[in-house]
Amino acid sequence: MNDKIKQFAAQAGFENGHQDRYGNSLSQELEKFAELIVKECAQIVEESSLPDAYSEPCLVLIAEDIKEHFGVEE
Repeated sequence: MNDKIKQFAAQAGFENGHQDRYGNSLSQELEKFAELIVKECAQIVEESSLPDAYSEPCLVLIAEDIKEHFGVEE
């Protein structure tokens, strides 16, 4: 799990190895949840219609920077 995602999980109250009520580890589910949020945010940037100062290629690069920052793959 990306360090930034781990940091957010800790801030949200999840401890390393946090378990659900059945004793199953939530780390994979939590990581997937965080990745889906990052991908959704990146998609919003990619699909934004901003003034001409921000061209479409620029928005795609910003979206890629967001995913890279959080260690999220396509």
